[in-house]
Amino acid sequence: MKQVKPRTIKTELVPVRRSRRVASKPAPDYKEVTFYERIELPRRVCSRLYNNRRDLSNRVYASDEAREYATKKAEELESSLEADYPTFVKPMLQSHVTGGFWLGLPSHFSKRNLPRRDDTVSLVDEQGDEYQTVYLARKTGLSGGWKRFAVEHELVDGDALVFQLIRPTVFKVYIIRVNTFEDSNGS
Repeated sequence: MKQVKPRTIKTELVPVRRSRRVASKPAPDYKEVTFYERIELPRRVCSRLYNNRRDLSNRVYASDEAREYATKKAEELESSLEADYPTFVKPMLQSHVTGGFWLGLPSHFSKRNLPRRDDTVSLVDEQGDEYQTVYLARKTGLSGGWKRFAVEHELVDGDALVFQLIRPTVFKVYIIRVNTFEDSNGS
């Protein structure tokens, strides 16, 4: 079953709607109305992220060679990491870094290593900065918070990320840039 966020129930007395024709008559009767409010985590808004909208008409797509280069470098990095912690490589697509900002994780990895319920998962970058994301267990992917990580790290199509699970809900993330291939080839 889908995990639903808890709601608070609030009851207030509100006046019954009245037309102007009866506004001068005696005071209205009141009835109870129940409001359901969803409890939400406080949102951190970074004005730089939201005021500086990306121009999606100028998307740059990685070449197959550049994507292959970044993925190969990421796999080399993955093989050099400690075997005590589970890892996987995720090449970035347009849908991961622009527009929808949804990151699907490998289902076999998620089922074996991540919580069975929706939870908050932290992403720690190479500088040690931590980003909170929402992990959706049924969809085995990252949703809320992923956009902030992708935008602040200026991820583009073709970049490859190595995810290393260092604690039950904490990933260390290594970024292999696709533009290092283009820089090395003089493009």
